[in-house]
Amino acid sequence: MKKKIETVETTRLNKAISERTKLSRREADKAIQDGKVKVGHHIETNPARQVGPEDKLFYNGRFLKEPTSEYTVIVYCKPRGELVTKKDPKERKVIYDTLPKKYSHFIPIGRLDYASEGVLLLTDSAKVADALMKSSLERVYNIKIDGPVGEDMVQAMKEGLFVEDASKGAHSHSKIKSMQFAPFNEFKVVKTSPNYSKLRVSISEGKNRELRRFFGFFDRNVLDLKRVAYGWIELNNLPEGKVRFLDKKEYDQLHKFLKTSKKETHDAQTDL
Repeated sequence: MKKKIETVETTRLNKAISERTKLSRREADKAIQDGKVKVGHHIETNPARQVGPEDKLFYNGRFLKEPTSEYTVIVYCKPRGELVTKKDPKERKVIYDTLPKKYSHFIPIGRLDYASEGVLLLTDSAKVADALMKSSLERVYNIKIDGPVGEDMVQAMKEGLFVEDASKGAHSHSKIKSMQFAPFNEFKVVKTSPNYSKLRVSISEGKNRELRRFFGFFDRNVLDLKRVAYGWIELNNLPEGKVRFLDKKEYDQLHKFLKTSKKETHDAQTDL
């Protein structure tokens, strides 16, 4: 017999502060540790403190309203040479240097690395961002690699692959070494030659430079990587460095997705 679990939705204090201000999660951590945040009438210095809907939050003496249920999602055509972060210690260019200031509080849905380009979704709703990031929606990429596409590579794209040392293609500071690569959802070899090859691939995640590591295992460097679709949302002809809103059809599909996602989460909250 299944028994529903009665739950009260809570979140970490640093996440709640970031959602209600223009602070990044890291900046929210510092603000909390510096004693600038109150929960009710008391200063709270623990960023991991769980807070719920009944908790009143203050930052620098200002009451922070809860985010509204309305949300906006935008599509940004990220160029190469921009980091998906608020600030970079090395002072490299970040997406918020290009995005209009009215989107400075928008949350990126997933990431594209410094050398990658294409579809980057951003939203003003942490719940929407979380649902989309945790989803298995397909991410579609156009890729150019140096060298030909071999049969072993084709087989790995079809069947998946475990690599003990997947450091080639990884970020230099990554601590992740071994990786399990799931079979690609779809792939098409557009061109293969001794000098370079072009592919169009669809995967369901794309974390930790997954594609660069995959092709790196076969001693292929990724020369170009462009995300052209995230789920049903496509880049189309959006110019580099520009932004567009979702159209009505895309929002309708997003509403359906979020409704289904919420139901699946609710159904999972049961005891057998």
